[in-house]
Amino acid sequence: MLEKAIHIDKNILIFLNNLGSEQWDPLWLVITSQIYWSPLFVFIIYLTFGSFGWKRGGFMIVSMILLVAFSDQFTNLIKDTVARLRPNNDPEIKHFLRILSNPQGYSFMSGHATTSSFFSVFVVLLLKDKFKYIYFILFFPLIFSYSRLYLGVHFPIDICVGILIGITFANIYYFFFKKIDKKLFT
Repeated sequence: MLEKAIHIDKNILIFLNNLGSEQWDPLWLVITSQIYWSPLFVFIIYLTFGSFGWKRGGFMIVSMILLVAFSDQFTNLIKDTVARLRPNNDPEIKHFLRILSNPQGYSFMSGHATTSSFFSVFVVLLLKDKFKYIYFILFFPLIFSYSRLYLGVHFPIDICVGILIGITFANIYYFFFKKIDKKLFT
């Protein structure tokens, strides 16, 4: 059964990856790079400080930085434990893919998907009572994660599990964050 799921996973990646075209490649290379999302992060920092002030907002920003660091390290631990080859390094399918990036290391689970989902859901939980349109930030992990399929460096299962783990961690993290926030600021 696991082998069948992996076979389906590979076929879905080949299909999705081959939907790309050279015309759109530069855009997806930009989308997959965290640095180009900096305006979004600056905007979130602005909203956080504007809504909660310097002291409480600063605590929230530090919490977000810790969230990203934890997520990154957790993802690396899982990748090194599972040790699944990235699609661009998988001899069975790499010749069927349009590979635009050639990272080494392992594939399962996607750090892009995990961390962006974790961050975005946490931000939504923090700011949903202040900004009704904050839910639009949830497009960030979807687009950011899809870029990894487009580039041929992650499998769909890597992305789906990363998103689910990110959502789960965001809710757990928020639960504990609220307890600490309540003690410090009420």
